[in-house]
Amino acid sequence: MGPCPLFLFGGMEPLAQIRAIAERVAGSHGLNVWDVQSRREAVGHVVRVIIDRPGPGATPEESVSITDCEQVNREISTMLDVEDPLPFTYTLEVSSPGLDRPLREAADYARFSGRLAKIVLSEAVDNQKAFEGRLRGVDGQDVVLETANGRTHQLPLRFIARGRLEVEF
Repeated sequence: MGPCPLFLFGGMEPLAQIRAIAERVAGSHGLNVWDVQSRREAVGHVVRVIIDRPGPGATPEESVSITDCEQVNREISTMLDVEDPLPFTYTLEVSSPGLDRPLREAADYARFSGRLAKIVLSEAVDNQKAFEGRLRGVDGQDVVLETANGRTHQLPLRFIARGRLEVEF
């Protein structure tokens, strides 16, 4: 089920108010807010705050830890209890984008250069729409991807429907 409609509360849209709180808290820990979601699920209403650490995120030390999520959750929860932006009961979840994170913009493709990714295009390039390989960065408006056979593809950002990192062990 998609996001639930939120009502204006206190002069600011509740999701924007939650994002502002989350950004203040995450920023105090050297983290960024990657996304804020509000959804009605089987367990009730869930507000998800997804945090990320700036930088390559290629190793556990460079990624968001469970401790980071716990601390940010505790602090956001305290602030939300005071500011009370939502007129209904909800559960707050704080997490990271994950090892198989979606790639959404050119900066993501550049940041994770060298990592394995899957990319699906809306229009064919080199007679195909689905690619898997190593990200080699961004060249102008194209994502550069090297496949397992050593072939390099220039994938226009405007054609990318979905991109996601692959988990490597």
